[in-house]
Amino acid sequence: MRKRGLIFLLAVLTAFAGLALNGCGGSGSSDETAAPEGAAALEDGTYVVTFTTDHSMFHVNDYNNDKGILTVKDGEMTVHVSLQSKKIVNLFYGSKEDAQKEGAQMLPRTVDTIDYGDGYTEEVYGFDIPVPALDEPYEVSLIGTHDNWYSHMVTVSDPVPGDDIHAGTEIDLEDGTYQIEVVKEGGTGKADIESPAEMVVKDGKATMTVKWSSPNYDYMIVDGEKYEPVNESGDSVFEIPVLKLNEPFKVIGDTTAMSEPHEIEYELTCTLIED
Repeated sequence: MRKRGLIFLLAVLTAFAGLALNGCGGSGSSDETAAPEGAAALEDGTYVVTFTTDHSMFHVNDYNNDKGILTVKDGEMTVHVSLQSKKIVNLFYGSKEDAQKEGAQMLPRTVDTIDYGDGYTEEVYGFDIPVPALDEPYEVSLIGTHDNWYSHMVTVSDPVPGDDIHAGTEIDLEDGTYQIEVVKEGGTGKADIESPAEMVVKDGKATMTVKWSSPNYDYMIVDGEKYEPVNESGDSVFEIPVLKLNEPFKVIGDTTAMSEPHEIEYELTCTLIED
């Protein structure tokens, strides 16, 4: 009887230990196979996403307007982005301290050709970057041509099925002249844009007349292309493309009002004024 009791006690202890192991991250733990946050809601495939960073010196090529291509496969997410040039030599998924450790693995790098659509093309570096979660900042480190490492926070958001970054940039309006309300965000607020403004649509492409409340803007950049003023005196006036209606899009204005010229990034939201 004493021997049978000992065997029973050992069996109970063994069973209890197994339950504890499964409940604390053992082979039965679901955490080991959890997909990145957001990936579970996305089917395998490609998506156009917004890729934003915490610094103006590290961002997607202007022509791509903060867009990259997200690939989802078996619950893993990777985003490919084309940068401004070849000045960022390597990227690392993690901190700059870890990037400098022996055996650190750099992210895959590609040479991407940006076709600006006006006959000019440019080769830039592109990178495939893991995405641990959508809509949440995470750390990526970079090294440039001066051999210094820097850490930055990046965020991937707004997935739309497809693999064409520039899809949907046409304006679905008949050819003609329209009045639009223009809302500007960014900058110091010392200069504004006249609203309403005139927009001309031709063959699905829209152009707006931008009149600043300042004569000090000597060029603007929209979708990677530089635009000069269309007037020679008075407040600065430009004719620039409207990339979309009812949603903000980024533009850059260069002002000479300070001690030296400064490029300032703005967001414009254009809304059609109905008759």
